[in-house]
Amino acid sequence: MSYPSYVRAVVAAALALASLAASPALAHAEPRDPWVRSWGLNIGSQLGNGTTLDQTTPGSVVGVARGDVRELSAGGFNSNLSFALALLDDGTVLSWGGNTSGQLGDGTTTQRGFPATVAGLSGVSSIAAAGGPFALAVRGGRVLAWGTNAYGQLGNGLTTPDTAGLATRPVAVQSLNKVKDVSGGCEHSVALREDGTVWTWGRGHLGQLGNGAYSDRNTPQKVPGLDDVVAISAGCAHSLALTAEGTVKAWGRNNKGQLGNDSAEDSPAPVDVRHLDGATKIITGAYQSYAVLDDGTVRAWGWNGLGQLGDGTTVDRATPVPLPGLSDVQEMAGGWQHTLAALSDQSVLAWGNNSNGQLGNGTTDSSPTPVTALPAGSGVTRVAASVANKSSYAY
Repeated sequence: MSYPSYVRAVVAAALALASLAASPALAHAEPRDPWVRSWGLNIGSQLGNGTTLDQTTPGSVVGVARGDVRELSAGGFNSNLSFALALLDDGTVLSWGGNTSGQLGDGTTTQRGFPATVAGLSGVSSIAAAGGPFALAVRGGRVLAWGTNAYGQLGNGLTTPDTAGLATRPVAVQSLNKVKDVSGGCEHSVALREDGTVWTWGRGHLGQLGNGAYSDRNTPQKVPGLDDVVAISAGCAHSLALTAEGTVKAWGRNNKGQLGNDSAEDSPAPVDVRHLDGATKIITGAYQSYAVLDDGTVRAWGWNGLGQLGDGTTVDRATPVPLPGLSDVQEMAGGWQHTLAALSDQSVLAWGNNSNGQLGNGTTDSSPTPVTALPAGSGVTRVAASVANKSSYAY
């Protein structure tokens, strides 16, 4: 594939910066790197560096400066379906990576190793790249979606399990307005409206739609009993909602305790996460859940077979447990089997599975406790990961 000269120039600049960062003698140059950082699995070119090579230390997403990025979201499974989206300050969206299901929204199904603008998509206020793989965007309070639609997760009234039904460009989600945020699971979608209500659609076979049923829906439906929600987060087959009072509700798959209610039974309706209040942020991984409290400490629960909860063990937790020694957490992201945290000193910590270098510490050794991916003063304040793959991002 041939790329324009300006792209080749940007690639050269990014590689030069990465080389400086990797040089022991010039290690101090790394915190001044202005680019969005990525590392880990790269089979779908989801790291945005023009290659399909895994990376065990943070490198640059070519041509995407972190100062221009309002939000970044990663999606797709651990394959060439993996992809990423970046919402820029001007309301436009970039996409890159795998595209077998049209998840890049560019009208094709061609994989792309470098970020490019999603044509015709502007005025966007929120994005979500989902496991599916599919994507969601909020524009003017309405939701747009694209990618696979096997279970109705695009919310456009259709269910199209074959490739002929893919939406390679954004389509409108039906009957939903005044939306302020969206989140995508492996095969279901969640939206938060301005009035504090939560709406879901897509696959529901494990209760992940929260509507009391175990059936799929191809248009949005309100989750009963939730009217004061301030944040949402979708795991692979479960979801969380943070209320204005700082409590957390959960529903869906619960085979690993990810609902936090001291049970292993799935729930098609919201249940209270036990022993948890004062939460200010909620985060989901594939089958694990996290909450940041108002004092900057973290509670975690659910799947922990690879140490992804960060409590020093590999024991699943059916109720929230504190993460020892972890404080001043500003943002977090949950991956398939790993977790990221951005601290107030602009460092990034990671823990859990590291088979593809997704912890960013230069090894492939897994860790049930946090290791440093980016040092203090690195300039990053936010992190991103997908609930269905092994890639990491910081910006």
